[in-house]
Amino acid sequence: MGCGSSSDAGAPGGASPAETAMNQKIDDEMQIAQQAEEQKIKLLLLGAGESGKSTIFKQMRIIYGSPRTDDNLRMFGVVIRSNCITVTRKLCQVIRMLELEDDLEEEPAPEGADMTPFEALEHLAAHLIDGTAAPLEPIDLSDDWVGHCATAGLGPNNDAQMFLQIWTQIKVLWNSKIMKEIVWQKRSLVNIIDGHKQFLDSLDRIASTAFQPTQQDVLLARVKTTQVVMERYRIDGIDFEMYDVGGQRSERRKWIDCFDSVDAVIFVAALSEYDQNLAESKRTNRMVEALELFRSICNNRAFANTSVMLFLNKRDIFEEKLEYSDIAAQKPFADYHGPPKDFNNGVLYFIEKFKECLINDEITDSFIQACTATDTSNMEFVLDSTRTIIMTDNLRRSGFLGAG
Repeated sequence: MGCGSSSDAGAPGGASPAETAMNQKIDDEMQIAQQAEEQKIKLLLLGAGESGKSTIFKQMRIIYGSPRTDDNLRMFGVVIRSNCITVTRKLCQVIRMLELEDDLEEEPAPEGADMTPFEALEHLAAHLIDGTAAPLEPIDLSDDWVGHCATAGLGPNNDAQMFLQIWTQIKVLWNSKIMKEIVWQKRSLVNIIDGHKQFLDSLDRIASTAFQPTQQDVLLARVKTTQVVMERYRIDGIDFEMYDVGGQRSERRKWIDCFDSVDAVIFVAALSEYDQNLAESKRTNRMVEALELFRSICNNRAFANTSVMLFLNKRDIFEEKLEYSDIAAQKPFADYHGPPKDFNNGVLYFIEKFKECLINDEITDSFIQACTATDTSNMEFVLDSTRTIIMTDNLRRSGFLGAG
């Protein structure tokens, strides 16, 4: 019997040239992906609730990202109308807290209006506070550009429809003398979002069937962040990932999932909140909360090799508030000895407060920015400077640049 010749083609563990080429291709792609991942800059936005993190997140999209779709703008249209209901409800509460009903009753009906500011208050309070008003008749939204948007949620859609039914009463109350001279200046009593003044100044436009939110409207719209949101940007050939997380105490347990491999933390604190308390803890000053949160972030071992930037937001509102709300009059900041209405001294005072939270002096003045998150031109400059600082600091930490 003869023996046939043997071949290596079927030998265990052997690979054909095609398989070898495929494996090499996969290895090359994995290596390229790994290099891209290592070169990518991951930014994490942190801060207390309503500090302006989400506004900065939205600014990134305006400056570096893609335009919003009509469906997305419709969602914001619903949210903006809902925000108008929320701010009106809180303003009615302030009037009652300060017992200003009698003063309001003395005001006449504005020209062209069919009710007085006091009558408008009674109507609004019945719907928004007391729940004693008869149900409103549904309105036809078929010709309204915003209409009903499912992605906005049931509550905002209901509020948006109510807004269209009672916006004329809101306008009468908002334009009253008592509202302009007293109530708005006391808005910190119920944590009203300052930027929503622009919505109340634009009620006719927002109530129009042709209403389409502008970029500024989107920036001012308040949507509570209840999950981790991420968007990617490619800027000057470098990939960035920015993560936005909820700032309320109940949302902070989710932060830990975002701590891994972070290149930079942008911590946002609102300068204007020095005279406000937390919505979830009525006795806790918002600025004190921000300072303690900043302390815990900067001294967290997870961020030992991470650039930390401090954005002191709402500088425009802070400057306005100083005219009638003294820093030193707030118990936690009684050690402020600067001029009561001096913007620069006020900013420097709070910068020093944040620096006192640090164990080491790892944050220099270049890492601190006083900004207005709703001002796109201001944020374009701030974010561009921040990007340069982060990239330079990453190179320094990696040993590619000298410490000097």
